[in-house]
Amino acid sequence: MSLQDSTVIEPSEPETRRNPFLEALGERVRTLRSRKGMTRRAVAVAADVSERHLANLEYGTGNVSVLVLLQVAQALQCSLAELLGDVTTTSPEWLLIRELLSKRSEADLRRARVQLSDMFGEGGNAQERKNRIALIGLRGAGKTSLGQRLADDLGFPFIELSRDIEQFAGCQISEIHNLYGANAYRRYERRALEEAIQIYPEVVIATPGGLVSDSGNFNLLLSHCTTVWLQADAADHMGRVAAQGDMRPMAASREAMEDLKRILEGRSAFYSKADMTINTSGRTEDQAFAALRTSVRQHLTLGV
Repeated sequence: MSLQDSTVIEPSEPETRRNPFLEALGERVRTLRSRKGMTRRAVAVAADVSERHLANLEYGTGNVSVLVLLQVAQALQCSLAELLGDVTTTSPEWLLIRELLSKRSEADLRRARVQLSDMFGEGGNAQERKNRIALIGLRGAGKTSLGQRLADDLGFPFIELSRDIEQFAGCQISEIHNLYGANAYRRYERRALEEAIQIYPEVVIATPGGLVSDSGNFNLLLSHCTTVWLQADAADHMGRVAAQGDMRPMAASREAMEDLKRILEGRSAFYSKADMTINTSGRTEDQAFAALRTSVRQHLTLGV
């Protein structure tokens, strides 16, 4: 099929009004159309949009809806992510790697991630990774109290990463977000984590609940630490934080429990990547600590 369009449609907006994102989007549409060997008219028909509408999109002058973009992506037999310029669509190698991984199980993907980490020198020393115990989970899971007890039991130093972040920033975490934004906070978080890994071959680290939200920081943690998810249901998280007299995480919400459940649901898939999971719900602190101590000591092969 010829790529020459039977009708040339000029952009309907002046050149000066072009937006860089829309221009790049239009270029990707043209590139994908060429790759598929389709004329503009054929794509327009398949996408059920007018040819002029598609032409404006290709010239970077069309402020199209998400639904139209989805229709165009379907017509071009590509994902919406590819149309929008997801990093895994930027080169043939990315596309080939993505295809290899696309139908793999979570277990296979985990093995691939670990092997890639080792291949590119991102993985830590195996013995040191074993002896760095990082506790992950939402606020109220018991990371501080259980982490301190575990560190004392093992004879390891204990670090509460949030405190290190505040020391680096010179202000409280809430002020970091308010004054500098989330990106600045993640940079401080990265710096604190890197320093902890560099300084301590043996340590117990209580991590901020949102660390898993940053893939780079979470990858660093997984590569250099043995991770333990202190799991609890939403009601226990809320009750424990409230018992500490701290309602900051939900202070602005009228539906605090629903908000907490959504956060927990959104992060659970990441928390579940931990090497171990200890469910603290329905347990006293002593019972939760006993379960944590047993699992960690078995992991360290020190005996129970």
